[in-house]
Amino acid sequence: MLTLAFAQEQAAQAGTGAVRANPIMGLMPIFLIFIIFYFLLIRPQKKTQQDHAKMLGALQKNDEVVTSGGIHGTIVNIQDDVVTLRIDDNTRVKIQKASIARLKKTKSE
Repeated sequence: MLTLAFAQEQAAQAGTGAVRANPIMGLMPIFLIFIIFYFLLIRPQKKTQQDHAKMLGALQKNDEVVTSGGIHGTIVNIQDDVVTLRIDDNTRVKIQKASIARLKKTKSE
């Protein structure tokens, strides 16, 4: 019985040795996963970041904005990376320009 199992095992090994798989085909699932991640995660994230950077570059005085903390205000002054917001009649707050999440209304509207 043991001899028969040993003979069958050697015959099976000899049969698989003749057919070799292409090593590149073994990497195809990894490439496919990367391509899927690129189109579903990386590319949309880059586009969102570029749109946010354009919006920050186009900010002007009297634009109404919302910060990432949820504060609604109107831009009073813009310096390099600091924006002064008027959030009430006598209340002004200085924030980092990057913390502005979205533009509510521009001054021309």
